[in-house]
Amino acid sequence: MKLKFKNQDFQTDAVNAVVDLFLGQEKTHSTFSVTNETQLTYINDFGIGNALYIDEKTISDNMHKVQKRNKLPMTKNASDMQFCVEMETGTGKTYVYTKTIFELNRRYGFTKFIIVVPSVAIREGVYKSFEITKEHFGLQYDNVPCRYFIYNSARLSDVRQFATSANIEIMIINIDAFKKAENIINQAQDKLNGETAMRYIQDTRPIVIIDEPQSVDNTPKAKEAISSLNPLCVLRYSATHREKINLLYRLTPVDAYQMGLSSNQVSGGFNQPYVKLLSVSNNKGFRAKLEIDVKDKKGVVSRKTVTVKPGDDLFLLSGERDLYEGYSIAGIDCTPGYEHIEFGNTEEVALNKAIGDIDENIVKKAQIKRTIEAHLDKELRYMDKGIKVLSLFFIDKVDKYRHEDGTPGIYAKMFEECYSELISKPKYDTIRARFTSDISKIHNGYFSQDKKGRLKDTKGDTQADDDAYNTIMRDKEWLLSFECPLRFIFSHSALKEGWDNPNVFQVCTLIDQKSTFTCRQKVGRGLRLCVDQNGERIEDKNINILHVMANESFAEFADNLQKEIEDETGVKFGVLNLDLFAGMVYEDKREVERTVTPELAKQIIETVSVSIPVS
Repeated sequence: MKLKFKNQDFQTDAVNAVVDLFLGQEKTHSTFSVTNETQLTYINDFGIGNALYIDEKTISDNMHKVQKRNKLPMTKNASDMQFCVEMETGTGKTYVYTKTIFELNRRYGFTKFIIVVPSVAIREGVYKSFEITKEHFGLQYDNVPCRYFIYNSARLSDVRQFATSANIEIMIINIDAFKKAENIINQAQDKLNGETAMRYIQDTRPIVIIDEPQSVDNTPKAKEAISSLNPLCVLRYSATHREKINLLYRLTPVDAYQMGLSSNQVSGGFNQPYVKLLSVSNNKGFRAKLEIDVKDKKGVVSRKTVTVKPGDDLFLLSGERDLYEGYSIAGIDCTPGYEHIEFGNTEEVALNKAIGDIDENIVKKAQIKRTIEAHLDKELRYMDKGIKVLSLFFIDKVDKYRHEDGTPGIYAKMFEECYSELISKPKYDTIRARFTSDISKIHNGYFSQDKKGRLKDTKGDTQADDDAYNTIMRDKEWLLSFECPLRFIFSHSALKEGWDNPNVFQVCTLIDQKSTFTCRQKVGRGLRLCVDQNGERIEDKNINILHVMANESFAEFADNLQKEIEDETGVKFGVLNLDLFAGMVYEDKREVERTVTPELAKQIIETVSVSIPVS
């Protein structure tokens, strides 16, 4: 199966926002010697670099025109040559900057590009994106010669070719590969005639594209590393910019929803309030110590001890968690042997007892079962449409899915028990007939291994992560085909960045409540328009519905998601942003009553006389 692509206006607008920065630039090449003047060994060996023939003022003027066109605040100038493009998750950010590369080459002759990424996952996803769009862009740009590669310190010849080739050269590199002085890329090499690989790169004046800048140049050291590339300009692409520098284009979550560009409904989440009575006292008034789940200002929920008296409301004490509505303290009984508290909703809790304190594994199994059920129900509806349904489970400990010796962990056992129970129902007969009966083949986990082959928890940014993303990142077409038996994917939470596979209709978060894995990241792994077996994207809003089985209440999940969107994008729900009116043009008509003076009367007579044709 081949994924198919089409030109979409909003993506073209995002491309033009960058390309139009260089209006007035002559399409030409800049030739330079690969070695410096004192190193003449390779004096006949030349390289091709990006040349800029327009000045800062022209670029700043172009930038202001782009910002006005896209109704964005106009920044002072483009002196730092850094620019931001903001696109909501799932709207084709990688596609946009890939097309931007080809368009910059076609119009201005730029040939050297470096894509800097924060992690192995994103690196593999970007490389795969270039693979699957190669034919698409080849047809659009007359198969212009183009080479894309992942930087590997063991293959420095790639860097030399990057510098000397006259064709489009695209290097994909992790920020960690060059931000330290001890990195090989910054060390002089005999095979490079005593030069550093970085020197070769610097002389090309590359256009640097940062994918997810909030995770790339988020430290002074990382910013210094980006600057060391000697970029002609830096283009920053993200859905969640922390630092917005010369914003050129913005596609917010609200825009994406209104344009039907992403899955538009989220269903899910469950939990119940937890209250444990630790002690009671009637010394200087009735008091009780309770243990409850409290949400802080950042939305993180943790278990805390609070002291209450009659009339106190656990809804307020919990950080206004909806789960605690109705749990106001109606009474505190300190009678020996009968110690307990009573809530306004008539529930009671005895000393050293708790409500909502069920086995955590019961909740996890319920999440898994509900995810499988939602998955199977969608397969019934979408199978005839040629749409393969995928479900993604996030876990915080690899051992819970698969032990070091390869035997199944508790989550794998739960999954197989729940799947066996559900798939045996008569309503799923057609699914049993379509897919393999071997349960072990329909689910898999993708985790890193150490040198001894033992599975381990990682952050997703090391060499050991490469194999973990093999099928899910590099073989996405195979994963989306009915021939591939895999339908349920378990991954460590490190996959929170980089996942760009469509057809994930369910996301189940089997992770600790204290995890920094945000709601937007949870949802973002599933916000992709699905595709059918012909690779055609399906834009039906009734099909593109994402279910999130979260380890928190839906109301809390939705509230946190909205807050994150507001904090990260600056868009306030229910509030008109002044930026929306920037650049708007309106007509201002006025009627002025004036007395005709002798001088004005003379002008009128002369004008009328001139305009009357002589016969």
